[in-house]
Order: sequence, then structure tokens, then C-alpha cells
Amino acid sequence: MKRIVVLKYGESIYNEKYIFAGGAPDVMLPISFVIYLIQDGNRNILVDAGCNDGAGFKMSCFCKPIEVLEKYGLRPEDITDVILTHRHHDHVEAIGDFKNAVIHIQKEEYAPTRKFIPEESKVEIFEEQTSLGPNLTIRKIGGHSAGSSIVIYEADNKKYVFCGDECYVRECFEKQVPTGATCNPALSKQFIQDYCGKEYIPLLFHDPSIIPGKVGYEIIMEDPGIE
Repeated sequence: MKRIVVLKYGESIYNEKYIFAGGAPDVMLPISFVIYLIQDGNRNILVDAGCNDGAGFKMSCFCKPIEVLEKYGLRPEDITDVILTHRHHDHVEAIGDFKNAVIHIQKEEYAPTRKFIPEESKVEIFEEQTSLGPNLTIRKIGGHSAGSSIVIYEADNKKYVFCGDECYVRECFEKQVPTGATCNPALSKQFIQDYCGKEYIPLLFHDPSIIPGKVGYEIIMEDPGIE
């Protein structure tokens, strides 16, 4: 069985200038805070860990990521792997809740994230690209932060792209306008161009259309496979 589940743990607002390149500095827009669960055979893989403290945002609704995970039916110790797309607090702070998991992170993102990672954790560090099996690839983009990465997961004859913060909202893809929060604008623009095609299904971490108005989970894809 293969399944993708979105786990939403918060809602807030964010300055438009960070969401879109050229956005208005005096406009605030709604955003969501989510992580994703990939279930593939006997592996329960989280894409990002989220945060337990709100990361300094004023949340209109909020709970700990593990609380949403437990509502779905899994315990923190059931998670086999956590892929951290980049170093920022709202994506990594709760990594300490997943002590049994193997942590996968890009080399340049590891040092600023290390303080959140339990000493006993097994950490797999990659430079440009790595894989977790034949249908899951982690790839460095380096637009949002120096080593920020995406995850490409092939299932149900589709290619799902877990964007991290290379792109905040769906409108970025629709208008091909990259995020305004970037350390490398050229790479952020290239990411939008490379992954805006119909062959990809982008999965975003801050789009306000994700389970609007509440925290919770939603199954995005389910492929039971051959019984």
C-alpha cells in the first residue's frame, strides 16, 4: 500500500513580499503550516517535522504535529524516516519527537539544524541527491536556502513534488512567480519553471487552501497495489 497524507497543524498570516517575488510589503496573506506523511510498504516517512512552538507566528489555530499524527492513527515511534527539506524553525523544531526515525538532510542544512536533532538519531547526509527506494528521490534545489531540497515521489502513475519552501502557494506555479523569500532568486525561478508542468503534482507546505480553518489530516493519494 502507498499513501500520501497531509498533516496540518497551524494557520497564520504572512507578508506578501515573502510569498511572491515583488509582493506588497504592506499586505498580509493567510498561510497554512503542514507536514506530509508518505506510507510506502513498511515505511512511514515524514517530509519535514514541523514545530511545537508556533515559530513566532500568531496562529489562529494550532496543535503539535504529533497530535495530528496521532489523530491519523500513528505514534511518533512508528515513523521510520524524516526528510528535512531545509533548516528553518517551522520545518525542523519538532524533529526531537521522532527519535526512532532516520533523518535525511542536505549537507549545507545540517549544521544549523543539528541543535534540534537528538544525539541518538541516525542521520543520513547527502549533497546533491539521494533516494529512499526506487520511487522516492530527494533533490537539492538551493533556492529558498543554501541547501533547501524537494522530494519527488512516484506512485499511482503520478509524480508528486513535495516543494518544501521553494514555493509557498499554488499561485506561484500558476503565474510562474517564485517566492520572495529566497537566498538565490535565479534558482527559485528555475524551480518554478522546471516543476510547473502537468506531469508533476506540487504539494505545498503553506498554501491556505489546505484544510482551511482548522487543523487535521487529509489523505491525498492511496494506491493499494496488487493484493
